[in-house]
Amino acid sequence: MNWSLEFYPLLPGVLLYVAVGLSCLVSLIFVLTHKTRSVLRITAFVLLVFALFNPHIKTENRESLKNIAVVISDESSSQKIANRPQITQSIKQQLKNRLEKIQNLEVRWITGQNNKDNKKEETAVFRDLKKGLATIPSDRLAGVFIITDGQIHDIPKKPEELQPAAPVHTLITGQKTEIDRRIDIMEAPRFGIVGSSASIKLRVMEYGTGKTPKGLATLNIMREDEPPEEVRIEVGETLEIPMSFPHAGANYIEIELQAIPDELTLANNRLAIVAQGVRENLRVLLVSGEPHAGERTWRNLLKSDASVDLVHFTILRPPEKQDGTPINELSLIAFPTRELFSEKLDQFDLIIFDRYRRRGVLPLLYLENISRYVEKGGAILVATGPTYASPMSLYQTPLAQILPAAPTGNVIEQAYRAQITKAGQRHPVTRGLPGSASLKSANATPSWGSWFRLVQATSHAGNVLMEGVDKNPLLVLNRLGEGRVAILLSDHAWLWARGYEGGGPHTALLRNLAHWLMQEPDLEEEYLTATTKGSRIIIERRSMENKIDDISVRYPNGAEKQLELEQVSPGIWQRQIDVEETGLYRFSSDSLTALAHSGPLNSREMTKVTASDEAIQPVLKHTGGGVFWFAQHDPTKLKTPRIIMTNKKAKMYSKDWIALHDRKAYEVKGAKLIPLLNSILALALLLGLLATTWYREGR
Repeated sequence: MNWSLEFYPLLPGVLLYVAVGLSCLVSLIFVLTHKTRSVLRITAFVLLVFALFNPHIKTENRESLKNIAVVISDESSSQKIANRPQITQSIKQQLKNRLEKIQNLEVRWITGQNNKDNKKEETAVFRDLKKGLATIPSDRLAGVFIITDGQIHDIPKKPEELQPAAPVHTLITGQKTEIDRRIDIMEAPRFGIVGSSASIKLRVMEYGTGKTPKGLATLNIMREDEPPEEVRIEVGETLEIPMSFPHAGANYIEIELQAIPDELTLANNRLAIVAQGVRENLRVLLVSGEPHAGERTWRNLLKSDASVDLVHFTILRPPEKQDGTPINELSLIAFPTRELFSEKLDQFDLIIFDRYRRRGVLPLLYLENISRYVEKGGAILVATGPTYASPMSLYQTPLAQILPAAPTGNVIEQAYRAQITKAGQRHPVTRGLPGSASLKSANATPSWGSWFRLVQATSHAGNVLMEGVDKNPLLVLNRLGEGRVAILLSDHAWLWARGYEGGGPHTALLRNLAHWLMQEPDLEEEYLTATTKGSRIIIERRSMENKIDDISVRYPNGAEKQLELEQVSPGIWQRQIDVEETGLYRFSSDSLTALAHSGPLNSREMTKVTASDEAIQPVLKHTGGGVFWFAQHDPTKLKTPRIIMTNKKAKMYSKDWIALHDRKAYEVKGAKLIPLLNSILALALLLGLLATTWYREGR
């Protein structure tokens, strides 16, 4: 039960103040004129004014409310390094045990996560704290505990903006002597022309010692298909290293900073710079041996690709014309054979012979040049017609040493639907072609249209991706030295382009074929990729083999593990892994390497990871809270200070204890009002005083 005095005035406020003023004025006059007889009159006026205030005694039935303590745990990326997770868990358990022993106290637990909305990834403890405090009455908040490494990025610039008028205590999961180094990328290319190079500017930064960083750091630089390079750099100084672009697509350079003794974490010691290699232009030489219905199919396909510079020549003289006209007079524009096939041959990325045959236009020496051009990294595609089976075939030239299919001399003229072979189901050129039987079942008939001609040949090298009548090879691909060769044993691909019997995926097939020949990375048979999607990394391995070895993965902290992939379709194996720490993941299989980065590349979380209380000090000073360091190497031996409840003080902590504000909050369950001066009592007292005054003054 609680007692208090309450007033419920009988007059409006203005009139009440007027009455008080008049009473004071009259009382003053009585004091000045009747000094010895003014006491009773003044007492009567006071009683009258007091009665006008209508005093009541108020009794309340109160129920005490529990104080509320908030514990927020920083679960950001920097809190997952070293032994901080174990320290955090130990602190939380000890706080729970201590707080449970305090009577009339309720504990709210909050988890602070990374700021996912920010591309740089930041610790947003106060954002999550404000959300949690929004549901807590301010008159019940006893205090806040923050378990963190001190690297908080949303601390209010003005401590007074922090709503709770309660102590904020910080429990640091680290020690003041921590040291960490990291690589700071100052400038890096995002793309480059294939064959060129660009510069990367970086420096090594050191944090945590409180001293000026100095000394040498060692960097291991790993480029694709090159041995590692070791570089020494002064801490804090800028280093410039070259990055080359040997091929189109993703080019990467991996940089690893060697660890120093007692370094806090290695998660920010490795990074990869990935830049796209862009071909200035793909140069293609198309030589058509004679005009035919499918000639424009090749021309239209190549001309529609903005990245292709096409040089096209067609030999117009029909085979049956024998008029003795010299070869050098058969065209309006002279065929620059020497310039193309001798002087500038290596400037082309791909040479296509479309129904070409021996006819004296190209000397055998130039065809020999083409063979050497392929072995040194060039590419050739032979799209044959009936002449490939004749004595004038290109197979009867020096090109025979690089062509993967030998003609038998027969040409099959009958309707058939091209089938994808088992090797073709695995190969990226033909895998998943729209309408292919491989998408349905092994014995299904493709939904594309028929072809009517096939040059019978025997494949003796490479992979047969498509076959025709009686399983005769239709499309054969082969690698030769550093170059590539393909042969298409039919000239009826144009039927798909014309939509005959519904047509077929001629664009996809021919474009894939041309880009595979030009060594586009996305069409490699043996390929390893790793793609980050949210909190997962998707690993994909492509291979022509029936079985692959396990994938080796190196985590940001340096740990290594073997992963088994699952085959999801012919030639494709996949695996998804959950990622819990920010940094670079390196996957390798045989000679293949793939890199994936979890989290933002320029994460503020991993910029400074050494424990610090510097940023949060203004909040602690404003609220009276303290900071406590837990630098135990063995978290099981960790001991938190005792916790007490006290009234609000300027300093709510000491070396051995942490204080919470006892708010003494309550809830009123019922109340009763008892008037001190009811109308009869007030009238009786007033009349009694007046009578006493009259009697006194009458004497």
